[in-house]
Amino acid sequence: MEIWINPACSKCRSAVTLLDAEGADYTVRRYLEDVPSPDEIRAVLGRLGLEPWDITRTQEAAAKELGLKEWPRDAGARERWIVALSEHPKLIQRPIITAEDGTAVVARSEEAVRDALGRAA
Repeated sequence: MEIWINPACSKCRSAVTLLDAEGADYTVRRYLEDVPSPDEIRAVLGRLGLEPWDITRTQEAAAKELGLKEWPRDAGARERWIVALSEHPKLIQRPIITAEDGTAVVARSEEAVRDALGRAA
């Protein structure tokens, strides 16, 4: 199991605290420093069952600078979104936990973290 976090994020810290309390075996990825490649973002999206715009923080300054709210949300624009997330990792919703069963969750709540823990192989 891997968790993508921004240590400055309270939801990330809460998720890590819960994983520790449950004795989970996981790896921390500080995705602002260890930026995911477009291929890694595609893989996580596949595991999440989501599109890139579903995990984009549209209120961030970079999103406003890029004009993301006006970008199309369709198959033709999908790659553009993925590249933007890779080039501006602060736009990626957090934390994301990749579960042992090959799925992933955006773990913004205790329930979502527990869901990921329940997906252990």
